[in-house]
Amino acid sequence: MVSPDIQWYPGHIAKAEKALVDQLSRVDVVLDVRDARIPLATCHPRLDQWVGERGRVLVLNRVDMISPAARQGWEAWFRQQGQVPWFTNAQQGQGVKAIAQATQIAGQAVNQRRQARGMKPRPIRAVVIGFPNVGKSALINRLLNRRVVDSARRAGVTRQLRWVRLAADLDLLDAPGVMPARLTDQAAALKLAMCDDIGVAAYDSQRIATAFLDLLQQLEPQSLDSYGPILKERYGLDLSQQSGEAWLADLASQRFHTDQDRAAKRLLNDFRTGLLGAWALEWPPATPVSVQP
Repeated sequence: MVSPDIQWYPGHIAKAEKALVDQLSRVDVVLDVRDARIPLATCHPRLDQWVGERGRVLVLNRVDMISPAARQGWEAWFRQQGQVPWFTNAQQGQGVKAIAQATQIAGQAVNQRRQARGMKPRPIRAVVIGFPNVGKSALINRLLNRRVVDSARRAGVTRQLRWVRLAADLDLLDAPGVMPARLTDQAAALKLAMCDDIGVAAYDSQRIATAFLDLLQQLEPQSLDSYGPILKERYGLDLSQQSGEAWLADLASQRFHTDQDRAAKRLLNDFRTGLLGAWALEWPPATPVSVQP
């Protein structure tokens, strides 16, 4: 039986994207916020079109949820692509001050042009764009040092666009999470579900947990993180000897009275809350072997 595609595009996202596009003419800088565990899967396919000639600040949030080796690998890879990644933990404030400075620098050209025309400088206008639940609102709250926008560890909390004055010379537009109307890359869609970056109504937990385990088996030989030993220590089961489906069935049999749905949700929650450690689910192509954990 072929599993159905993962699709999730609630009405508030469609409305938010239209409002966002309408506001882009007023924006100088785009803060491109992604989940550091899956920085490629959380890149919107229309992002380059939205950025255009504007300044751009690439923010990889949840740096606390990936290993130092993964961070170094992604930093090297993005710099090879001509981008400077800024790593943050918006919940705790790590790396957040540097984002405001990077945004000001990215928007300097605006006031330089105004000055050349004999016009007074104005505040830089930046928009925060990213998939649902990648930490955009938490980032804004940390930048402001106070809670001004709703933030929670689930997709779809922010529903409307809102301008926020960060400083006398910087305004931020907090936008709801945006994502493609259709998820054509189902491998990426599975990762969005694993990381809780998509609504729970879009997927079956058992399918996602099984895909998560299978992905870990694929990653282990090429990444610098060790997944198998941690799983064996925590659950007493050896992933290397069986498929993800069989492993999940064994976990359900041993700890959840054969309830695979409960087992799947426990496994995913343990990953999402960091109980399994700091694990990246994507590694950059050809990660340099010199990167040290």
